[in-house]
Amino acid sequence: MDVFMALGDPVRRALLRRLAEGPARVVDLAADHDISRPAVSRHLKVLGDAGLVAGLTQGRERHYRLLPAALEPVAALLGELNARTPRVPEHVLDGLDLEVRRTTRDRTAERQARSARTERKDAG
Repeated sequence: MDVFMALGDPVRRALLRRLAEGPARVVDLAADHDISRPAVSRHLKVLGDAGLVAGLTQGRERHYRLLPAALEPVAALLGELNARTPRVPEHVLDGLDLEVRRTTRDRTAERQARSARTERKDAG
């Protein structure tokens, strides 16, 4: 199972978020969702097949834990995509800030002038 396919389901992503907090039993994971324990077990099997989680049987219970190393392909892809995203240089943001302040100041002055003209009309 491909890691990206395993991450495609919102329930599986929620299970991974929960397991990132620490190991958990199937019953505990099922309690967090409106689906049956067998459905949670099927999701955990998909995550296990993708190498994202590992299960350990302790007595009659199965405990699962996250295997963070399996997320490396995802992190690598995100890093690659992030590196390709053009960064906005600081001086461009400074220029934008200056323009916003200037526009705000001009609009405020315009409103005040309009208000003063209206007051003079009303007074005269």
